[in-house]
Parts: sequence; C-alpha cells; structure tokens
Amino acid sequence: MIIILAPSATDSDIDELVNNLKERGYGVHLSKGVEKTIVGVIGAHDDQKPVLAEQLSSLAYVERVVPILKPYKVVSREFKPEKTIVRVGGVDIGGQKVIVMAGPCSVENEQMTLEVAAAVKAAGASILRGGAFKPSTSPYSFQGLGEEGLKILATAREATGMPIITEVMDTRDVELVARYADILQIGTRNMTNFSLLREVGAVKKPVMLKRGMSSTIEEWLQAAEYIANRGNYDIILCERGIRTFETYTRNTFDVSSIPAVLELSHLPIVADPSHGTGLYKLVPPVARAAVAAGADGIMVEVHPHPEKALKDGAQSLTPQNFSLLMKDLAAVARAVGRYV
Repeated sequence: MIIILAPSATDSDIDELVNNLKERGYGVHLSKGVEKTIVGVIGAHDDQKPVLAEQLSSLAYVERVVPILKPYKVVSREFKPEKTIVRVGGVDIGGQKVIVMAGPCSVENEQMTLEVAAAVKAAGASILRGGAFKPSTSPYSFQGLGEEGLKILATAREATGMPIITEVMDTRDVELVARYADILQIGTRNMTNFSLLREVGAVKKPVMLKRGMSSTIEEWLQAAEYIANRGNYDIILCERGIRTFETYTRNTFDVSSIPAVLELSHLPIVADPSHGTGLYKLVPPVARAAVAAGADGIMVEVHPHPEKALKDGAQSLTPQNFSLLMKDLAAVARAVGRYV
C-alpha cells in the first residue's frame, strides 16, 4: 500500500511515520515528488492491510492510504507516480536525453574493445556495453573472457570516460562483476533466475533487466520487483524482443511494450534492436521506432569487422553505420521533444 501525505506534513512527521512502520516490521520506500510525498509500505499481508490503513488514516498528516492491487508493487506507477531517473557515472537514464549504449557483443581482446569504445564515444554514445561472460545456446560457442574481459572493459572506461555495462550470469559472480561494472545486466535467460535477482537487489549498483524471451510484461515487472524488494531501486528495463513463430528475425521486437511499460511503471526502459532483430540492416529502423515510442535509451552492438566477430556478427553495426544511426536517432528524438 502507499500512504499519501498531506502538503502540511513536516520532516518530523515523515520520520515519525517511517519509524512507526519499521517498528512494525515493514519495509519503507520514501518518494518525495514536486507536489506529493508518498510513503510505500512493503511486506504488509492482505489481512493486515484494512486495519493498518484505518490506523494510518487517523494521522493528521496523512491525506489518504491507497492499496496497490497489481502483483508488482514497488515498481508500479501507483507506488511512484514520478519517473525514476537512474544516474550512473554522470549519465542520467530516464530523463530528456535518449541514452545510447554501444559496444561489441563480446569482449574479444583489448585492441578491438578500445577501438570500438573510441568509435562509439566519438559518435555520441554515453555508455559502453560489452560481454565478459557470454551465455550461449551451444556449450561449444565462445563463452567470454571472464575477469580478463572485465579488466579490458575497465581499461576502456578509463580511456573514454564512459560507464560500462556488462552481464552477470551467476550468483557466484555478482561480487566480481560489481567490482568492475557500473551497471549490472541481467540477460533474457536469467529474467526468472530469482536467486540472481535477489543477489543483484542487494548490490548498490544499477541493474538493467532484460525481458525474458517468452515473458509477458507483467512477468517482467514482477521480476523487477524481486530486485526492488531487496532495496535496489536503480532498475532499468530492456525490451530485447520475444520469441514468436516468426523465423526471419532472431526475435520479434515488441515496440508496444515501451509505451505500455511507461504507463505501468516508473522505471526507465531501454530498447535492444540488435537482439530484437538479429539483422544489422533492421537495427536502425527498429531503433528509430523505439525512440519514437518513448524509449529512454538504445543498446546496440558495434564491431569493427562483424564478419570476424566471435559472437553475433550478423546483428552488429560497423562504426561507420553506427555513426549514421546516431544522426538518425537525433532527428527522431527532436521530433518527440527529446535529444540524443
């Protein structure tokens, strides 16, 4: 449930309420907006809510108490009407600027990674992406360089000043990846790995949660709730396409999920047209569509020689094509009142 405070509520009133709730064993999330201050109550059972609501409504500084009926609470718009902005390394995700994350699918070696990092930075990217641990359908495919890949990404961050995002696949690796990365990515295969979601929820680093390849929007938001429930509210959602009967594209990119998520949740949302299509020629038009639909960011794969890439060369843009894409995105962003 959420408690909407009266405009007259003082800091002392808020402290009193928060302490009251914590003494009862509830989790508390405080959201101070421009017009309203909202206190979210986490952990109240359904049979406790009527009595709790009646008790809290008697307080002079409480305007009203509102139950949240959705299965996801903390990440819902009801819980926090204002948009969440996730700040990382001087970059705001969820604001007026459409943030572009770009880099190789896999960190193959230092030279290639630094080359791509410099190229995407020069073209206007804000965040460097790259996989150190790679989930592969086949056990014989390239699995990533592990910690050596993380060290290469850290070197690229030092060279360019860009924050880095990389995937964590195992609960045993969360501490290691968090030591190097600025944003922890949860991939599509791990969206329902609840142990991993709890683990990253306990880490004070932003988390980007990709939609499961066969998951509904509600299931996706409930997965985000696992992270928020552990106290980490710096969550970014990522639409990367879902599995349908279509075989021409790698996945079916669900552009409608972007405005739907923005209506249902306060979390920022990023689009991944590289995995959404699997074909580099389709990446630019789908990226443009995502920005037009309201995406807060775009994540694309870039490789200097896609034909030699160890992973996902078919969906990777060359640095030259990425530079052209950035110009297109700037034009679309301006048309919808934003900028790149």
